[in-house]
Order: sequence, then C-alpha cells, then structure tokens
Amino acid sequence: MRKPRAAVGSRSRCRKQASSQEGREKRALSSSQAKLSAPDGLARQQEEVRLQAPVSPYHLFGDTAEVTVFRKSLLSWYDREKRDLPWRRRVEGEVDLDRRAYAVWVSEVMLQQTQVATVIDYYNRWMQEVNQLWAGLGYYSRGRRLQEGARKVVEELGGHMPRTAETLQWLLPGVGRYTARAIASIAFGQATGVVDGNVVRVLCRVRAIGADPSSTLVSQQLWSLAQQLVEPARPGDFNQAAMELGATVCTPQRPLCSQCPVQSLCRARQRVEREQLSASRSPPGSRDVEECAPNTGQCQLCAPPTEPWDQTLGVANFPRKVSRRPPREECSATCVLEQPRALGGARILLVQRPNSGLLAGLWEFPSVTAEPSGQHQRKALLRELQSWVGPVPATRLRHLGQVVHTFSHIKLTYQVYGLALEEQTPVAIVPPGARWLTREEFHTAAVSTAMKKVFRVYEGQQPGTCKGSKRSQVSTLSGWKKPSAGQQVLDSFFRPHIPC
Repeated sequence: MRKPRAAVGSRSRCRKQASSQEGREKRALSSSQAKLSAPDGLARQQEEVRLQAPVSPYHLFGDTAEVTVFRKSLLSWYDREKRDLPWRRRVEGEVDLDRRAYAVWVSEVMLQQTQVATVIDYYNRWMQEVNQLWAGLGYYSRGRRLQEGARKVVEELGGHMPRTAETLQWLLPGVGRYTARAIASIAFGQATGVVDGNVVRVLCRVRAIGADPSSTLVSQQLWSLAQQLVEPARPGDFNQAAMELGATVCTPQRPLCSQCPVQSLCRARQRVEREQLSASRSPPGSRDVEECAPNTGQCQLCAPPTEPWDQTLGVANFPRKVSRRPPREECSATCVLEQPRALGGARILLVQRPNSGLLAGLWEFPSVTAEPSGQHQRKALLRELQSWVGPVPATRLRHLGQVVHTFSHIKLTYQVYGLALEEQTPVAIVPPGARWLTREEFHTAAVSTAMKKVFRVYEGQQPGTCKGSKRSQVSTLSGWKKPSAGQQVLDSFFRPHIPC
C-alpha cells in the first residue's frame, strides 16, 4: 500500500507544481497583454482581415493524403540522415523540461543568421561554462537579451520556462515568433510549426510560391503551411527535419533534388519538368498550360509577370530573390589612445557603445562620425578624446591609415589615428563607460572585428614592429579576414571583472 500512496503523493505534487507554473504564466501573461492598447489590437484585427485574401489551391495542401505522405517521408529521411549536433544530443538526453528548454533556447539564439559549423564550438563552451558569451558570432545584442530572459525566468517565473509558444513569446525578451515555436515544439512537444530561412525555401519550392517571401501576405501563408504540415506526434523532430532539409538538400544554389525525400510533392520540380518538355516541342518564347490553377486576376503567390522563368536556375527560381539595397557608406575617425609607459604596464583606452543600435554595448576605441574629406576629423577626434581623459597633446595625433568593414547594411570606413602619452604616469581615471586595458585584456574584451582590424593597423605602425612580417602586412589591409570561431573573443557582458 505504501507504493500507491507515494505515487499518488508524487502525482499530487506534480499537479500542484504544474498548477503553480500555469498560474505564474497566466499572471505574467495577463500583465504583459495589459500593456497593449485597444487601438493596437484593432489595428491587428484589421490587418488580419486584409490579409485573408483568396489564393490559388495550387499553392496549398488541400489533400490530407499529401500531408500524410509529406510528414512520413520527411521524418523517415530525418531519422536516417540527421546531423549529430550537440544541442540535439542535450535535448534527447535531458529529462528536466526547464533545462531542455534552455538548451534549445541557447541553440536557437546562436543559430540566428549564423552557420551551424560556426555555432557548434560556441554552443559547447557556453553550455559548459555559462559565464562565457560569444562575440565572434556577430549580432551582439542577442547575448544580452538571452541574459535578460534568463534573469526573468529565475526572478519572476520561479525558475521555470514558459511551456507554450504563446507564453514564451510574450514573457521572454528577445524571443520572437520563430524562437518561441522552436522551443515549444522541440522541448515541450507542442504541435506548432516554425518558419526560418531554410523552411521558407523548402515551402516555396514544394508549393511553387514565387511571390516575394518577405511580404506580409506570403509570410502569413508560409506560417499557415508550416502549421498544417507539422506532425502532432513528433513536432520537434518534424520542425528540425524541415530545417535540416533546407540546410543540406534543398540548398539555395545547388539543390540536391535527387536526394530529396519529398520530391514527388515538389511543384518546383514539376515546373522544371514541364518547362523542359515545353522547350523541346514549342517555339522559343511560347508558354505551355498555366501551371497555377485558374483564378481571377493575378495570383498573389505567383511570381509577377516581370519576373520570367530562368531555365538555367531550375527549382532555384523559387523562392524569389529579394532585391537588396547596397549598404550605405559611412566614415568614422577612430583613435587608439595608449599610455605605453603607464605604471603597471601599457594601457589602451576603450569606451562603450550605446546599448542600442549598431554593435550595441560593445567596446571600441574613441570614435567620431566624420566626413570622407576629413577636413575636420582631427579637431572632432581631439574633442572626443578630451571628453574622456582631459587635455591631450594634439601634436602627437597621427593618421595611420584606414580600415573598411562592411556590416549587413553599412559599409564603414574607419580613418585610423594613433596617440601615445609618453609620460610615465599612473593610469588615468576615466568616467563610467570607459576603461584602460592592457593589450592582453583588449584581446579578451568584447570588441568587434572592426576594432581588431583598427588595432592591427596601429600595431603595424609602432616602432619595433617588423614591417616585412606577415603579421604587419595583414594588419594594414582593410580586407583582413575574420578570425576563426575558436579565435574569437568572448563577450564581457558576463565578465565584468576586467579591471578599470
């Protein structure tokens, strides 16, 4: 009789814990929802009504048998071919749901716009020592939001992760629609679909969607398709399989269609076959039967008439390539200010960027926005230096060269200056937001790749540096390659112990 009692007590405790967790989520969720104003909700409803435009069944899955075949074929392929990735091993072997969800959360944040091969090393180090944070992945604010979310889980949610996609998205800062659904499906088994870049490519090809995938209408249809296709019994595996298919088989440039488990359902593949047949029996420029089912007007999921079919691309005609604006060009003047003879060793001045915008929260050399002509660069840069350390010898400010670094939307040219304070003095006291670091500390601080390029130019110009060495030659080139993942510095958000 004792064992049944213990089981009942255990189930009772589990129910109480689940109820407590649900209560915490509801209270936090209602508090977050209360912040939305009524006009915002009305605007959302109007937008949803506007987007409920009819689309051709040709681009949808109307046959339940097709959906069943798609699920079975994709999951069978995934079970055979899936990559052995560290976050998958952790999730499969982790019994604690909160730890499992955290493992998924970290991996999904790291994988945002970063290749799997780059992430693996960072993920292993992160999970081994949570006080380490990555800087080499780029997109530096991701780490800060992850830290904020983890604090909220501990301080406001009793150490328990929200269990549904809705509550994950509402309650955790930095967790958007995709990340919330990835965590909910993989960690908690919620039957909710996900759409990332790989899934967009797979769905656009499988259903021959040629319209702009970044448009609101197409995005809504893709999310609807993902939700329709997800396997309720294995939602996490299905979502990972769809992403895996796009990453390894249905690739952007050279898709391996012969290895695709769902090629029999792929309308892009069918379109290629029809185009090849049409080209062999029809005069150049003529069209075969319309591939999209008849509907009134121009189909909103087809490519516009101004985007003709490119025979050389094949299935890579889908998804439609979105034209990107070239990065805007900007110029900045930056100075490496050093105390070579400071007591305790040479020190370099770094200042912290604002907590929002480009390279948010990272450390850099004092910099000012400058005109390409550079007529007022020196004066503006001297004023910036003086705002941090007081009077500096203006005659020692030397222009050393330039570094060009291209971000996703900005091509930034850094005019590199150097200034050495030769007197043997204690390290100067600086206001909050600035630090004097040794060279060793600089290489472990949260600085961007661009600042490392700047510092290489500075090092190459210092007395005693071998100008003929490979290191010096690389340091003066604006096209210096980004270090490997293992060489990237760790971010200092979790490392505040760097001495001032």
